[in-house]
Amino acid sequence: MIRENYEKIMEEIEKACQGAGRRPEEVRLLAATKTRTPDEIKEAYSVGIRLFGENRVQEAREKIPQLRDLKDAEWHMIGHLQANKVKYAVELFNCIETLDRKELVDELLKRMERKGVKEIDLLIEVKLSPEESKYGCPPEKVEELLSYTLRFPQLNVLGFMTVPPFLENPEEVRPFFRELRCIRDRMERVFNKKFPELSMGMSHDFPVAVEEGATIVRIGTALFGPRKY
Repeated sequence: MIRENYEKIMEEIEKACQGAGRRPEEVRLLAATKTRTPDEIKEAYSVGIRLFGENRVQEAREKIPQLRDLKDAEWHMIGHLQANKVKYAVELFNCIETLDRKELVDELLKRMERKGVKEIDLLIEVKLSPEESKYGCPPEKVEELLSYTLRFPQLNVLGFMTVPPFLENPEEVRPFFRELRCIRDRMERVFNKKFPELSMGMSHDFPVAVEEGATIVRIGTALFGPRKY
């Protein structure tokens, strides 16, 4: 089913790109692998997926070492990152998509130095949802956090990420995606620097996210089927 689901998702991405005047190769599919087994991840890799995301450091610590033979796989941290897990995250992940506070910047720098990690890619997570269960930097503090992070050349900020509220009608989520794109565009003007990545959109709303400029869509259920707990 994974191959069939993957082909369907890629068709939807292509269709959304055509409607928005974008090229499909501008959008990458990130396989969200929370609760998924190494065998499922290997199957996703076999159909052509190279970008994978984990929500929990502990789960990533168990799985990623079993998948070292997937040589060109890229791993992103897409869940909230606690300070006490940074020491593991800097070695496990190519990119942390959930930078949301200065304290995390400081912890990343400390752990990278201790582990000998020279550079790490980052996205700033922006909290656009009113839900208390959601994490992220408040929009009004993004410029301050970005200014602080850019002081350190080993921290490579590539763009922004958000987790909007779950709404049955994807069109109702569009304003959140549009707002993240506007924040990105404003930060590019303020810092005179390109931030090419927008990680936004999941299984039920990714076509709308693509229409609004997503470069990474984080897909779990639509790719693997219902999550098994």
